[in-house]
Amino acid sequence: MSASHTSLLATVATLPLRPGVYRFIGDKERVLYVGKAKSLKKRVSSYFQAGRQQPLRIQAMLALARSLEVTLTHTENEALILEANLIKRFRPPYNVLLKDDKSHPYLHLSTQHPFPRLSVLRTPPRPHSGKDHLPASLEGNPGQWFGPFPTVTALRETVKWLQGMFPIRHCEDSQFNQRQRPCLNYQIKRCSGPCCGRISAEAYGQMVRDVCLFLEGKSTLLLERLQQAMWQAAEGRHYEEAARLRDQIKSIELIQDQRRVNLTGSAHLDVVSIAQDESGCAIQIFSVRHGINWGNSCFFPENSHDQSPEEILEAFLAQYYAPREGEATTLPPEVIVNRVLPHRQWLAEALSSLSGQAVRLHRPVSGEKNRLLQMASLNAQQALLRRQQNRASFDKLLHELAEILGLPQPLQRVEAYDVSHLQDTHPVGSMVVCGPSGWIKSSYRHFNLADPHLSDDTARMARMLSRRLSRLSPGSQADDPEENSHALPRPDLLLLDGGLGQLHAVQQVLQTLALNDLALCAIAKGEERNAGKERLFLPNLPEPIVLPAHSPVLFLLQRIRDEAHRFAIGMHQSQRGRAQLKSGLDSIPGIGPQRKRLLLRHFGSVKAVREAGIDALREVSGVPESLAQRIVEFFQEGS
Repeated sequence: MSASHTSLLATVATLPLRPGVYRFIGDKERVLYVGKAKSLKKRVSSYFQAGRQQPLRIQAMLALARSLEVTLTHTENEALILEANLIKRFRPPYNVLLKDDKSHPYLHLSTQHPFPRLSVLRTPPRPHSGKDHLPASLEGNPGQWFGPFPTVTALRETVKWLQGMFPIRHCEDSQFNQRQRPCLNYQIKRCSGPCCGRISAEAYGQMVRDVCLFLEGKSTLLLERLQQAMWQAAEGRHYEEAARLRDQIKSIELIQDQRRVNLTGSAHLDVVSIAQDESGCAIQIFSVRHGINWGNSCFFPENSHDQSPEEILEAFLAQYYAPREGEATTLPPEVIVNRVLPHRQWLAEALSSLSGQAVRLHRPVSGEKNRLLQMASLNAQQALLRRQQNRASFDKLLHELAEILGLPQPLQRVEAYDVSHLQDTHPVGSMVVCGPSGWIKSSYRHFNLADPHLSDDTARMARMLSRRLSRLSPGSQADDPEENSHALPRPDLLLLDGGLGQLHAVQQVLQTLALNDLALCAIAKGEERNAGKERLFLPNLPEPIVLPAHSPVLFLLQRIRDEAHRFAIGMHQSQRGRAQLKSGLDSIPGIGPQRKRLLLRHFGSVKAVREAGIDALREVSGVPESLAQRIVEFFQEGS
């Protein structure tokens, strides 16, 4: 027995028979594994029982463990939720991990504004902020939240057909305040033009209430009101208004028919199904709110190869529904799954305590809910099959690429680099990574290349590779895994977007860093920059390699290059957009982002701030008299 195991056993002997969470800690205080227990002493002792065969993953974890930390909880439910939050926080390498840790997207209605705006936000609602219904008066409500939705794509689709039925504005408040005539959305009947008085506040408020009724699943009440209004308009001989209401009713009924699932009543539930094979597992989630399918999403948990589907599903549900920091829990009252979970009652009680209402967790064996569960299971199996096929395709093509380039080893990590700018402004570089399993997005990196000494793309490419590879040079501490466990792995191939210039510049970088053994390839567009005529430049070949126009390996290289280009352009556009938002207010001492936002929201534009007097500036919350005086003096000096 190792000294570290002796130390761990000494700690286990002192553990109480109480619920809590335990953490195995490795070198440099890295959290290796997080677990929950109804009885800490019994659960942790089971890891060291003689004759008990542990999974290989747990054996590897115990070999690296150096210490043990525990947190006592009052109840078993608290232990389960704490475990999920600690896994999200530390991302221990030996736990089942939910890869997508983004906050859920929501639909927000800014009801604090006289003319509320409909927008898509990832900012989570504060606890209890989204549970109050929209009052008759729209003033005094900080906002109405709907969600969470499973994906942003599903939410944007919802917004698209909502704007077709209810022309609510979706412009920023600053744009709304500056408008003097309606925008294009008004012309195509996707906005009612409240910015220019084309609709009264009363009529707009009624439309907002109709949107809330629809999103809350009260479509029957909504249709009854619209039908009554249609007949009243017809009797009053307002035929155009009656026709508009008729078309609106048809649109709502069509959306209901297209998106309503085949369930009796107004169902409010999540359908969660897991599929597993030797390559991994996929978990499919369908979100049904008020009988309407709000979309679905698929997840591929990590570190799940040696665990049963039931264990994986339990760990996934705890992480998926555990609230993120500052986010309200919006659990449905019913979650149906395709497996009988061993700790179903424990998980259901924990989710109920989070939600504030009873949450039922079960597996239907017949009926309409079972049919919906089978549909989710089929989607999970298909998603797993597609992922397996993509992996096989990537693996095969990377082997063929290695043969074409004359590389001895299989390519496990290919890094592609690109530079993006607009007439030498806001230059950025990108690094994208792929391997036999496909894209490795956690390794993507951006490089800020805004240096006046970098005269062209060749110099920028050399600078980017120098910054990336300097940590791999001999003698670098980052080259030693023991010194830096978070350093990016060594690449098998560096793929550059460019020609001989980029190739020679990066060759000099490799020579300077004593990394001449790294494989290098530059891919340049052919004549007239047409796809299909790319040339591959290698360090030791006098002539470039030209692959057939329909070569699968060429298609792979084009995909990798285009992904690097897409990633670079995204960062470049972001930097350019931020630069365009800078104004004269940024040069005034004492004005930061928050005060700048308050001033622009109050006055609508920098021009209006410039023309405002001290008294008008003091009316803005958070602007003292001294700052108001400074703003006036600043613009007077600049005029």
